[in-house]
Amino acid sequence: MKKIFNSEQSGRSMVEMLGVLAIIGVLSVGGISGYSKAMAKFKLTKAQDQLTMLLMNIRTAYATSPSYDGLSASNAVDYNLAPSDMITGTTLHNAFGGDVVVAAGGANNTNFAITFNGLGKDTCASLASTDWGTDGLVGINISGAKVDTPSFTASHDGSSDAAAKALPVSLPQAYSECSGPTATNSITWIYY
Repeated sequence: MKKIFNSEQSGRSMVEMLGVLAIIGVLSVGGISGYSKAMAKFKLTKAQDQLTMLLMNIRTAYATSPSYDGLSASNAVDYNLAPSDMITGTTLHNAFGGDVVVAAGGANNTNFAITFNGLGKDTCASLASTDWGTDGLVGINISGAKVDTPSFTASHDGSSDAAAKALPVSLPQAYSECSGPTATNSITWIYY
């Protein structure tokens, strides 16, 4: 008589399948974590590049002018001073999505400030403690809240004397001043 049912089974057991799924899960979590870290590093580098390009373009545009009269974010857009990836309509935004404020100030508008709003604590501390050099950098202001009108007196160490600032800001100092929750911190760089 012919066998109708084959009693031999082939395939994978449930335990083997669960083992494979566990391995895939661990690899996925590791991959997502690595991707998140890479994206954060990419955005940080992009924000640094945006600040550097904006700074160089402002300096070049105003190289023969005795002051920075009329400098604003909307004029930076109109004069093509900002990198194209920062421009949204007539406003500027940094790599983290926060708005960027550009303003002239100081005695006779001989200084200008660039403010990046909407930064998380780690990003804020990293950008604030970066050594931006001393070529025209007067000071750095760090705030745990959004800044719409930058102050032209540097205050990252609590004093009011911009010349007395120790630049770059130390990482512990930056972490303590970047105190806003989530993406509410801002940094203002003041240049002459």
